[in-house]
Amino acid sequence: MMRNFLTLVSGLLFGLGVTISGMVNPMKVLNFMDITGAFDPTLLFVMGAGLAVTVVGYRLVLRRQTPIFADRFHLPEITAIDVRLLGGAALFGIGWGLSGFCPGPAIASLVFGQMQSIAFVAAMAVGMAVTRAFTRKLT
Repeated sequence: MMRNFLTLVSGLLFGLGVTISGMVNPMKVLNFMDITGAFDPTLLFVMGAGLAVTVVGYRLVLRRQTPIFADRFHLPEITAIDVRLLGGAALFGIGWGLSGFCPGPAIASLVFGQMQSIAFVAAMAVGMAVTRAFTRKLT
């Protein structure tokens, strides 16, 4: 029960953060990438703040023997930089650059009911399903 409550609070806090920072607005990202026109550098501050919180958070959390709600930490086991990682990163970057949406803020933006948010999240879900099916066929 407490785990579900904390998961809800974390999700709401994330949604509030990306909404206040303007990251649910795809023009914020697109203007960041428009270095010769309507350049908006505020994304740097959002990313910097996220990185700072992540670094401090990981250092504090990983001092513990185990997580509070699990028997062990679930950290990435594959650390190699391979074609799948590079391809996924490239697809993420291309999608972010073309649409202005990052997956988390896109999901948070659904509460505003805009068609571009709905279309992006739907396309993302289809892409995830196709990738999962394709990956299962290969293994």
